[in-house]
Amino acid sequence: MSNDKLMTKSKFQMTNKIQNPNAKKKYDLVERTSRFGESIILFVKSLLKNSVNQPLINQFIRAGTSIGANYMEADCAESKKDFIHKIAICKKEAKETAYWLHMLAIANPNKKDNCRTLWKEAHELTLIFSAIINKKK
Repeated sequence: MSNDKLMTKSKFQMTNKIQNPNAKKKYDLVERTSRFGESIILFVKSLLKNSVNQPLINQFIRAGTSIGANYMEADCAESKKDFIHKIAICKKEAKETAYWLHMLAIANPNKKDNCRTLWKEAHELTLIFSAIINKKK
């Protein structure tokens, strides 16, 4: 079989941009939650590692980076009920992330602006996940 025939028979997913380069996804939550997790990791690297920050950092990283992981699970949900449940976990983790950001801002007043920026994104994600849940019910 020639390479051309192999290519036409193979099944692989193409991104929206490859299928239709003019198509724009209104909300690409996979990318958005991934970038948020990356921002969290980079932010944490700038914090002092001390007895106050370390437990806050541990909780913050777990909650903040799990938003994207849970969204990936929701994307592969087995039913509508399973999807709603996993999106609800994303919402819960986004709210928890906002809480830990508040604690980190108190513990690190010099990082308050960074915390505020990340808090806004955590809050927006919470609102997005709330809207998804309300729409699917």
